[in-house]
Amino acid sequence: MRTLLITGPGGSGRTTTAAATALTAARKGTHTLLLTTDPPHTVHPVLGDLADDPPPTLTLRHVDPAPAFRDDLAALQTRAAPALDLLGASRLEPDEFGPLPGAEELATLRALRDATLPDAGGTPPPDLVVVDLPPAPRALSLLALPEELRRYLRRLLPPERQAARALRPVLGRLAGVPLPADWLYETAARLDVQLAAVEAVLADRDTVVRLVAEPGPAGAEAVRTATLGLALRGLRTDTLLANRVLPERDGDSWLAAPVAQQRKILEEWRESYDVHPVAHLGRDPRGADDLAALAVPGVPTVSGTVDWPVTDHLADDGVLVWHIPLPGARRDELDLIRRGDDILVTAGPYRRTVPLPSALRRCTVDGAALREGELRIRFRPDPALWPRTR
Repeated sequence: MRTLLITGPGGSGRTTTAAATALTAARKGTHTLLLTTDPPHTVHPVLGDLADDPPPTLTLRHVDPAPAFRDDLAALQTRAAPALDLLGASRLEPDEFGPLPGAEELATLRALRDATLPDAGGTPPPDLVVVDLPPAPRALSLLALPEELRRYLRRLLPPERQAARALRPVLGRLAGVPLPADWLYETAARLDVQLAAVEAVLADRDTVVRLVAEPGPAGAEAVRTATLGLALRGLRTDTLLANRVLPERDGDSWLAAPVAQQRKILEEWRESYDVHPVAHLGRDPRGADDLAALAVPGVPTVSGTVDWPVTDHLADDGVLVWHIPLPGARRDELDLIRRGDDILVTAGPYRRTVPLPSALRRCTVDGAALREGELRIRFRPDPALWPRTR
């Protein structure tokens, strides 16, 4: 199964190109699921008749955070009933629940996980899942959520502390304060399993990201920043869809200036990306014929993993070098902080806490440099921790 995540700057035509991509794949016989976070009144006009009568190989699914949020909060109230009663807190009724900030992101991740599993009737998952993500900054936050939440859970409720659950009454009397209840550990463990499943989908070699942007100055900077954020997360990209490309015309038409500007940006993009131009139809695409006229690629061909290798330079320079691909990064927007066995990497507006490979945990940071779109961090073995050779 392939998973194709589509994002880009706001207003770049992400939903339209996601629908066109899903339709292209479905018409070639690929069983395709189009997963969208946009409401039906946004997606249905783009699909036209396809919304009500899609081909048998195409399925459309909307992500609605409200039902899942109500179910989760109701279940949480039930598990936390003793604590709520002790505090004298009144219960909320299901019809009082409304999605809070972040509920849509969690619902999208849950839908992405469920899309990779057989349904209740045992039907296998589709061959291709096309996910229409929010605009790039929100999409990057969403894609970072599983790893970050799992890290928070491990810090707040470390797995090793669960070994003390049988001693809770004794420890509670000794400490004089109540210890976390069983339901809290059980909820954390269940959430960790769910987040790990989403992380596995994102890390899968057959999961790639497709960027959509208009070839203009604002689009160029947004693509650079989005590419940097995706690289920091170790996510693969396959194609940059240059959307709404104007036709080349001769003469002094009023289109001459914007066409020249687009041409310049496209030339720059082709130096760094696999660019696929998508023609401007002169109107908002509506229905199957318009979506087919966009001629977007269907199933992505890119697969594989993003490697962050460690190279051994001990014999020559006495260091190990960790190579982190960060295409589009600039020196003045990079920052590194070593914290225990983790390293905090800041690249532009994005930050990630990355566990060090085991060999590098016994080293000290000896410097870093940005070369050819790659961050190279030097580590020198710590004599107090590095095994001695005879």
